[in-house]
Amino acid sequence: MADNEQNDPNKIDDETLKTGEATTESKTMQRRQFVTRGIAGIGAGFVGAQLIACSSKEEAAPAAKATPKTSGTKATPAHAPAHAPAHGSVAPGQLDDYYGFWSGGQSGEVRVVGVPSMRELKRIPVFNRDSASGWGRDDYSTKILGGTNSGDTHHVHLSYDGGTYDGRYAYVNDKASARLARLRLDTFECDAIVDLPNAAGTHGIFPQRHKTGLVLCNSEFRLPLPNDGKTDMDDPSKWGAMHTAVDGETMEVKWQVMVEGNMDLCATDYTGLYSFATCYNSEGALNLEGMMAADRDVLYAFNLANIEKAVAAGKTTTVGDSKVPVIDARGENSEFVLRIPVPKSPHGVNMDPTGKYAIVSGKLSPTCSVVDVSKIAAAFSGEIKPRDCVVAEPEVGLGPLHTAFDGRGNAYTSIFIDSVITKWSINKAIAAHNGEKVDPIIEKMDVHYQVGHTNASMSETKDADGKWLIALCKFSKDRFLNVGLLHPENDQLIDISGEKMKLTHDGPTYPEPHDCVIVKRDILKPVQISPRTGPRFDMYEKWAREDGVDLQKDNVVKRKGKNVRVYMTSLAPAFGMQEFKVKAGDTVQVIVSNQDKVEDLSHGFNMTGHDVNYLVNAQGTNSMTFTAGKPGVYWFYCPWFCHALHLEMRGRMIVEA
Repeated sequence: MADNEQNDPNKIDDETLKTGEATTESKTMQRRQFVTRGIAGIGAGFVGAQLIACSSKEEAAPAAKATPKTSGTKATPAHAPAHAPAHGSVAPGQLDDYYGFWSGGQSGEVRVVGVPSMRELKRIPVFNRDSASGWGRDDYSTKILGGTNSGDTHHVHLSYDGGTYDGRYAYVNDKASARLARLRLDTFECDAIVDLPNAAGTHGIFPQRHKTGLVLCNSEFRLPLPNDGKTDMDDPSKWGAMHTAVDGETMEVKWQVMVEGNMDLCATDYTGLYSFATCYNSEGALNLEGMMAADRDVLYAFNLANIEKAVAAGKTTTVGDSKVPVIDARGENSEFVLRIPVPKSPHGVNMDPTGKYAIVSGKLSPTCSVVDVSKIAAAFSGEIKPRDCVVAEPEVGLGPLHTAFDGRGNAYTSIFIDSVITKWSINKAIAAHNGEKVDPIIEKMDVHYQVGHTNASMSETKDADGKWLIALCKFSKDRFLNVGLLHPENDQLIDISGEKMKLTHDGPTYPEPHDCVIVKRDILKPVQISPRTGPRFDMYEKWAREDGVDLQKDNVVKRKGKNVRVYMTSLAPAFGMQEFKVKAGDTVQVIVSNQDKVEDLSHGFNMTGHDVNYLVNAQGTNSMTFTAGKPGVYWFYCPWFCHALHLEMRGRMIVEA
């Protein structure tokens, strides 16, 4: 073999070609070859669109790694010895410094992870049915879910006060059914879900940062509006998508602004003046080729003050059966919406901790666009052109998606095709854009593989602390034991506190978390005993008042015709009622109140043979409604281990003919 062949990093040895097996290094080279050759042979735009149009397994092929082509910075390998202790690992019995909130993707849930241990602490059911807790079947969740027991959570964000998290709420979208949910962070439970009218594919969401005010929600899919089966069905040029404002306190939809393009990710500024949405498919096309026809797309900047003035003055319309006020801002720049030209098919938009810059990532461009927020007012007034708001466009790699921040002026962008995290300087990018001979790219680190979202500790706040960064990789390939057809994804924890990025953790995760936020643990004040406040408790109190019952004391059966309501207490290791009788076909509602006051002493209620199983936390109340089956004896029991005599905690439902 010639010397130059021996040194060729893309050369695969003959033995590998014969056996089909390769070392980790040669596998990496094969991945790089696949993308490099694909781009050379087919065309970067088309391959880029195929690989990164959507970072989900169903829509993105498990592409390989490409050699970074922007700047001379060499990617730092992310390989760490399996036996090496993780920097910042959390010893047994010690607590994590941060809570992480992960969206659950197609599971419809939100996951709580300790950082830096990366231990999964809890799964919070939101749009999904959860058999352990009864969510999706118990009476309260059934009421707020409206009969839908699946969802697609992409983005979870916390409520703010003064530019940082206030520890009160988390909000998460449902892309599948155009809904927004709110979680209470004292109980870590969902307490409200609202349907977003005139919307489809609600994707990016973001709360206002100056206070717990509006939560802005983007519709990704364009629709004929109203979508009534007869209006503009055959004329997509008249279709639109909604930017929706929800009151974060009341969870009421306040207003909507209609625009012409597909909206992707969302962001808000730190002052309450603007919200943002990346817009791809500004062409309004219905297929892939049409969506890539134009040279550029736009970043929508919504002028919230002007919108709310128009809403207050009644200068709005409504769409279909919805009473929500709507402003039609399709087509041109106006007092409500500014269209800032950016490279094709932008995905993420992220606000830096200073509040000065919004960073927009163009999936089909190797660049990020740095938008100076202070220039937007002048662009709205016509003093400057919208494009003048872009003050830098550094080349960061093939397929940039999202950007996080360390609070030291550095940005970290996830690069999907290259499978790297690129660390770069915002100020140097601006200087280079102004003609200075500086390289804004500081470092690139390999991640495994096809990273989607990235986020850093407190990165979405003014208090970004530059300690930890998460790479949410869409594919794990050879990183973990083979588990068959559906492989786990790979969450990688990176230490960004020093001069160089350091990989500290690989962790398999059930598909498909899209995004996460990392918040200091002292900001949250979770409770251990049910507070007996909020809409769930109010519902049970109302029923108890109607029936003349004390939830915490009474064990009684109330019958109204074929409807039977059973009030029951639980105190380890016994239910307050050992037996009750109903008739076959009765509608039975069993309301259980947990009288225990011990932290983490949960009970539950499982009625055998009736698909009834739900959780009742300490001092909490929960219920489920079902139809009594055929005559016979049915045992109910506590499914949560609560006492040494746990197995004896049970009773009987007698179903009579």
